[in-house]
Amino acid sequence: MKIKLFFLIFFVLLFMSCSSSRKISSSKKKKETITESPYKTVAPVKQVQHVKKLQKSNKSLNKYSLQYIKRYAPIAVSEMHKYNVPASITLAQGILESGNGRSQLASKSNNHFGIKCHTGWKGAKVYHDDDEKGECFRKYKYVESSYEDHSKFLSGRRRYASLFALNKTDYKGWSKGLKKAGYATDKNYPKKLIKIIETYELYEFDKIRKKDLKQVKKETKKTQPKPKIKIKKRTKNYYEVKKGDTLYSIARKYETTVANLKRINALTSNTLSIGQKLLIN
Repeated sequence: MKIKLFFLIFFVLLFMSCSSSRKISSSKKKKETITESPYKTVAPVKQVQHVKKLQKSNKSLNKYSLQYIKRYAPIAVSEMHKYNVPASITLAQGILESGNGRSQLASKSNNHFGIKCHTGWKGAKVYHDDDEKGECFRKYKYVESSYEDHSKFLSGRRRYASLFALNKTDYKGWSKGLKKAGYATDKNYPKKLIKIIETYELYEFDKIRKKDLKQVKKETKKTQPKPKIKIKKRTKNYYEVKKGDTLYSIARKYETTVANLKRINALTSNTLSIGQKLLIN
């Protein structure tokens, strides 16, 4: 009887342990990672002209912010067409979060959006002081990978879903929505983004359509100056006939033929005279 009771208790405990292990395994979160490869060249979005226009109207603008726009505006627009995150928001967040790409996190880890590891991150990591000391942040091989991950981070999480119901040109709604969804703890985060967008007129990049990019590509090809082909003028070389010279000896000396020398000098015979000048090439 005692033996039967022992086996009964044993099987009950075994069943309970199996059941709990199944629950634990099913609650595991999906691993997050990003495939990093060099970013393909994207079409320019007239960002150079945009920056020149800003500089002309306001010479006191931050030069590092202007450089950032010139460098990353095409990528922000490209990401907008893939994931529907407004280019103005991406650029403003990049400028703010990375300190114009000059922060330690940006310069050493290519993380331009302050995205932390979060549960399930499988990629490279770096530890950096933020809200708390030694927090885990995502590390990237390329800056462009940071842009792509930022797009996926927003478009792939339920808490940001309401943002994608907004118009892409509603940068104010997006700025407020990011704070509400918990992207940042700073209560002035929306105001800071909106100020950057309006100061640098980043909303202009939200208006660029895919077909506009194709047009820009065509215009770029048309406006590219054709390479100038330099034609070197050949200098004529002459040889003055000396005593003992023959057409054969001169031809051998200059690695040509008697027939060629006669042709270019309009000679009708092999007779030469001392002091006569022969065209060699």
